[in-house]
Amino acid sequence: MVPILRIVAWEVTRSCNLNCVHCRASSNFGPYPQELDTVKAMEVLEQIREAGKPIIILTGGEPLLRKDIFALADYGTKKGLRMVLATNGTLITPDITEKITESGIKRVSISLDGATKESHDTFRQVNGAFDRAMKGVSYLKDQGIEFQINTTITSHNLSELEGILDLAVRLEAAAHHVFLLVPAGRAKEMLNQQLNPQEYEDTLYWFYKKQDDVPLKLKATCAPQYYRIMTQEAHSKGDKVNSKTHGLDAVTRGCLAGISYCFIANEGIVQPCGYLELNSGDLRESTFPDIWRNSSIFADLRDFSKYKGKCGRCKYIAVCGGCRARAYAAHGDYLSEEPLCAYNPVSI
Repeated sequence: MVPILRIVAWEVTRSCNLNCVHCRASSNFGPYPQELDTVKAMEVLEQIREAGKPIIILTGGEPLLRKDIFALADYGTKKGLRMVLATNGTLITPDITEKITESGIKRVSISLDGATKESHDTFRQVNGAFDRAMKGVSYLKDQGIEFQINTTITSHNLSELEGILDLAVRLEAAAHHVFLLVPAGRAKEMLNQQLNPQEYEDTLYWFYKKQDDVPLKLKATCAPQYYRIMTQEAHSKGDKVNSKTHGLDAVTRGCLAGISYCFIANEGIVQPCGYLELNSGDLRESTFPDIWRNSSIFADLRDFSKYKGKCGRCKYIAVCGGCRARAYAAHGDYLSEEPLCAYNPVSI
């Protein structure tokens, strides 16, 4: 059975005005001449709607550098898709916020990787990036646009994580999503800044406990062990994980790649996720529904009996699954075990 398509992240452009040290796409200003044009992009939105009614994350690069971004957002909105925007925040102006509202974009994510301008600007490798992102947030608030803060965690900013969360609370964000570093793109040069398995585990436990202390929604991404921790904690209290106790977290799982989520690269290549650069289909040669339903890579990812190592024998495989991109980076096999998991499973 083909699972329900819940989220599509679409790299509508690889062009970017920043030069972030962790960028999975190694983005720069470009140009990238092979990107899908407006007509083809709208055709893809129609095809996605045929496959389901997912959230569409318009991402990059920096999606605000794409001239037709609001035309695409408006088109997707009119097709009944929930359109959201992932941006570094530095290009947001009052005019941009009006266009965000008019095009039907429901939420904007702003990336903050430091609690201060010094640390954030170092991460983003552009002076003034923090101040401009803060200004962008103020414009979103003025327009009444819902926004969240996204943070990529490395050993470089781990000590600032609580400060970043506090900042997200002060900014009145709707949510704070943390991403554990995945070695793709420029981040391949940052292997020495990955958290070790115990730091990874401790950070996710800390983040889980914080949910009761803050007024915004917390979500861990590229950190599938969070869902194993959530399940363990619920069971230790004699509770069950369900929508009443855990909200939307109860109807999702750890690694979504190829299961309820996929990624469209800027040239129209469909991948399991942005960090797992495996060509699962080309939208110039096939349709989105055909790729979603029939990709052999997606079929592998949906068949947990094919998972190897301790992921394959873990009783939490259905709620966690391990990061397939980290498995691929470490072992050259996307079905291998997650290399940064501290949990030692017994056989299923």
